[in-house]
Amino acid sequence: MESLLKAHFYLFMMGATLMAACTNVPQQKEEVNDSNTPLHLLKPEYKVPYGELTPDEVKADLERVFAYIDSERPEDYFLDEEGNKVTDSKRLNPLEEGLHLQRGAFRLGSYEWGITYQALLAATDATGDQRYENYVANCLGLLTTAYPLFKERDASKPEIQDAQMEQVIHPRALDDCGTMCTALMKWSNRYEKSDSSWAEGDFIPLDVNEDTLINNYFQFVEHGQYRLEDGLFARHRPQHNTVWLDDMYMGLPTIAYAGIYFNDPKYFDEAATMYKNFVKRMWVPEKKIYRHGYVEGLAQQPTYHWARANGWALLTTVELLDMLPENHPDRAFILNQLREHIAGLCALQSSEGFWHQLLDREDSYLETSATAIYCYSIAHAIRKGWIEGITYGGVAQLAWHAISTKITEEGKVAGTCVGTGMAFDPAFYYYRPVSSAAAHGYGPVIWAAAEMINLLCEWHPRTNDSGLHYYEQEQTNPAPLFYLTEDGKGEAVK
Repeated sequence: MESLLKAHFYLFMMGATLMAACTNVPQQKEEVNDSNTPLHLLKPEYKVPYGELTPDEVKADLERVFAYIDSERPEDYFLDEEGNKVTDSKRLNPLEEGLHLQRGAFRLGSYEWGITYQALLAATDATGDQRYENYVANCLGLLTTAYPLFKERDASKPEIQDAQMEQVIHPRALDDCGTMCTALMKWSNRYEKSDSSWAEGDFIPLDVNEDTLINNYFQFVEHGQYRLEDGLFARHRPQHNTVWLDDMYMGLPTIAYAGIYFNDPKYFDEAATMYKNFVKRMWVPEKKIYRHGYVEGLAQQPTYHWARANGWALLTTVELLDMLPENHPDRAFILNQLREHIAGLCALQSSEGFWHQLLDREDSYLETSATAIYCYSIAHAIRKGWIEGITYGGVAQLAWHAISTKITEEGKVAGTCVGTGMAFDPAFYYYRPVSSAAAHGYGPVIWAAAEMINLLCEWHPRTNDSGLHYYEQEQTNPAPLFYLTEDGKGEAVK
């Protein structure tokens, strides 16, 4: 009996040992396959964010950029010869040799900052945050105050002129005055209407010959810039009679908005005619994008599709559609051109949401400022009903996701091509430097943010079967969607 018990005990212990050994052997994980896993829901490894986006997320990015440029803004004062602040208007003697404007990281009167001022006005409209418009009022108010003072200095002692004000008083190219003039007119109309009882859309009758900073700028746009025989803006740079696509934006919105500002429809016609002349020379219909430069009289035109210049053309189209009367005879042509250009650009968007420095050359680098201009323009066109939101909403949002990855923690905009002239070879464009100090990135990014906030308040982006889609009706089902239902709840993926 004792031996039988021992035998049972040994068998029990042996079984327990074997069971313990088996439990310590790693169990093989079941291989993921089409039968046990909804493979279409596996998370891709995107290089930029993808999927749902909220206005608050965009506002947070916008706020970082604004905080940075606001921290770099010169205060509202002049400096004397010793560098001391001059805040008493009675001491603002324009003939004092050392009197000059304080400098910040960005020039107050540059074309890049003319764009930024307009973008900040749009940001106030989109968010209700008055700080953005206050920034514009401070900067433009400073310039309009300084203009008559330094103009007096220029008349008597031009040799002591402040460098910033020299560009303001004596613009020498559309770059010096076009976007600044537009910004000043938009801001002036806002400012005047804010304390009036005029209805939205009323014109403020103004004298085109009045000696103001706006007119100083506008007179150069209308009469100072060199033009071809048909009135198209041109430069003797880098060749005689060279047309720059950039000048489409540097001058046309200014002329079109003058129709509103001076209450004179002849400026609408002038802007529309010049727009058609730009398209005639610069548009490449087989690619649905623009060339950067055109030399009048050449049989073989240099054709390089620089991204930011295409951005200026697209932004011009959007601005003209905003400014021209609904019944203007050229409106249908401009609207069709917008749709064609957007279609061409969307075919060239990269997998990361950016566009390339040379649009049709995928080995050129991905560039931020052009991407931001396209983002704004496409989002705005959707909101205006000029293009289909279902088709293009995801394009604009992917562009914003890409842009957001270039906004640093301190609010700088990285990946922006610096100021760029023109060349007739690809290397010039491929190797243009990028810098977060380039002012070209800030206005477009702020404008894109403002318009994405507007778009997200009107449309409802959701992922459906993992793909981002824009819906006019809000989809309330929190689960991943597959089929849509009439009540907006949607059927979840099973």
